[in-house]
Formats: sequence, C-alpha cells, structure tokens
Amino acid sequence: MSRSSVEMADIVRYAGQGFVERSRRWINGQHEKVLTAITRCRTAALGGHRDQCSGCGHTAISYNSCRNRHCPRCQGNARIRWLQQRERELLPTRYVHAVFTMPRELAPLALQNKRLIYGLLFRASAATLLEVARDPRHLGAEIGFFSVLHTWDQRLQHHPHVHCVIAAGGLAPDHAGWVSSQRSFFLPVKVLGRVFRGKFVAGLKAAFQEGKLEFHGQLASLAQPRSFAARLRILFRHDWVVYSKRPFGGPEHALRYLGAYTHRVGISNSRLVALSDGQVSFRWRDSAHNNRKRVMSLPVDEFLRRFLLHLLPRGFVRIRNFGFLANRQRATLLPLCFSLLERSSGLPAHAPQEPARSTALPKCPHCGAIMHVVERLTLAQLMVRPPPLPRRQAA
Repeated sequence: MSRSSVEMADIVRYAGQGFVERSRRWINGQHEKVLTAITRCRTAALGGHRDQCSGCGHTAISYNSCRNRHCPRCQGNARIRWLQQRERELLPTRYVHAVFTMPRELAPLALQNKRLIYGLLFRASAATLLEVARDPRHLGAEIGFFSVLHTWDQRLQHHPHVHCVIAAGGLAPDHAGWVSSQRSFFLPVKVLGRVFRGKFVAGLKAAFQEGKLEFHGQLASLAQPRSFAARLRILFRHDWVVYSKRPFGGPEHALRYLGAYTHRVGISNSRLVALSDGQVSFRWRDSAHNNRKRVMSLPVDEFLRRFLLHLLPRGFVRIRNFGFLANRQRATLLPLCFSLLERSSGLPAHAPQEPARSTALPKCPHCGAIMHVVERLTLAQLMVRPPPLPRRQAA
C-alpha cells in the first residue's frame, strides 16, 4: 500500500507542542495521548520486527503500529480482522442500511456527556428498530443487526449518528419461521423517527432526574429544571431524521457495507490533500449538491481541534449487536435463522462456523508469499539498522 503524500502524523508533528500549549483551556490527557500515539505510529520509537519471506527468503524491517483506535493508519488491519470474524454470521438474505441522527441542538450537550449521550443514542435507536419491527402492522418479526457510532460529518464537525446494518427480515414471534420484508421497503421512516425521538427524550429526562448529566460553560443554565424542560420542548418542534436505504443485495453487498462503516475514524489519510503555510487541505463530499467532491482548507489548529472532537471515552464500545445478533442470544438464534432461511428458500445455507484465523498478513514484494516475523527489534536495535522502505506497511 503506497503512503499518502500527507498523513495525520505529519500534521500533528507540524503543529508540535505549541498546539498543546495554545489549547490548554480545553485539551486533556487523552487528547495528548492520542496525538503522541499518532506521531509514533510505525516509527522506530515503538520498536519493530524483521520479516522473512516463506518463499524466496527476502527479509525486510517493519516498524510497529500504535494500535490506537483513533489512529488512521491502524484501522485497516483491524477492519479486515473484524470482517473475517463477521463473515460467518452473514445470513443468505438481503440487508438494509439505516442511520439514526441526533438533532444539532443536542450536540453541545453530547460533547459534555459523551459516554451517557452516545450510549443513549445506541439504546434508543436499537429499541426503536426492535419495537417497530415487532409490530405486526409493519414487519411482525424479531430482527437482528449491528450498530456503529460515528460522530463526524464530511467537514469534521460534530455530528453524532448511528449506522445500522440490518438483515431484511426476522424471526417470527414463535420462532417457527422467517419473515421477509418487502423487496422495496423495510420499515416506515416517519414512524421510526417519532418513536426514536420519544425514547431518546425519555432517556434524557431520566438521566437529568438522576443527576447524571453535566452542564458547563454556556450550558450551565440547563442545570435548572425549567431551563432543561424548555430545551427538551424544542426537540418536538420537528421530526427527527432517520434514513433508511432500500433493501440491497445479499451477503457480498453486506460485507462491502460492513467494511465502509465499521472502523472509520474522523478522517482517513487518503482524504488529506496538502499541508502548506499552516493550512490543511482535505477532500469532502458535499451531500447538499449531489455528493460533489470539494476541497476544504483549515488552519492546522482548527483542523486538529475538529479531529479531537471525535475521541471516544476510554473503553466505550462503538460497535454493538442487537436482536438475534445480541451476544446473549447469538449462539442459539443465529443457527436457527440459517436453518429457517434454508428451509424457506430451498437453497443450502450453512450455519456459522468457528472464526477463521486472520489472513491479514504482509506479503513479499518479490514473490507474493507470506512474510513471517523472525526477530523482534527494540528501539536501540533499530537505531543501528537501516530504516524500512517508505512504501512498506507493517503487519
């Protein structure tokens, strides 16, 4: 994989310690830890290893990655490993992509209460899908899906939303059959939006009454019950946005969707265009004008501020499973789904097997065989060795 001309690490190094000092009013230890990890990723500072080809014997030295989930360079292999584990769970049916978005009025509150608000976003959106799908007026089935949290838009602004990839059908209430959705329709988005709004606002009220919400700065007045109730009333002035794509193809299409949404960070290195005169230029897609591709330039400090908006709380799980894919039910209900789909379609549908070992291993640039680690190297050992080639990617 060729290296981008500009990477996030280059921008962080350019900003240097001066950015941290200029941002002391809001920056914290987690921000600094992530910035340090990005600059050290795949450099001698983290050590490395010597790889040897199992075919022709070619050797090469690679630097270790930081493995931070906010680092753009570390998500490629993590995504491949996750997809390989999930591939065995894909049902032989069509899939649906739905997106639940919080209104912009709640974005400042979410930044001050990330763990609580993001968790509520997961729970409210999942409960909405499960409830509406169970309703016999709509689908009348128990569905299964996974949800992924994204907190950014194309311009790196704060925009919390959850992507859901859903099997286009579900188990009948008595678990005796598989109920398929219509080919051009899954669930009514207006109903989803209203149920989602009700569940989310109810969760906010409960959190406020239990004293779990924090209010700082310009939001300090919301700590008063009357002010908070007035803010909640604003949320009912318009419908909340739920996007649902028409049911698309089978497992092979679902895998493409999985890869596009699971391990993304705020911005990938491939979208970075230039770093010049204190300005960062990057590509973005303008959805308001037919997804036209544009280039935006921001001062380095503003670019990094926007990037750091999207750091998740420590230990926060950003990919979650619900319905018959929930961890407590998957072992029982997923094989049942495979069996029912095989019976209804007449086509063989093999039940999920044990996860295969990851094959995301580096390959020899000369013969294409697998490269194996033969020696671990410390920083001191790397200092007396030549650096790896710039176009090599570490395992």
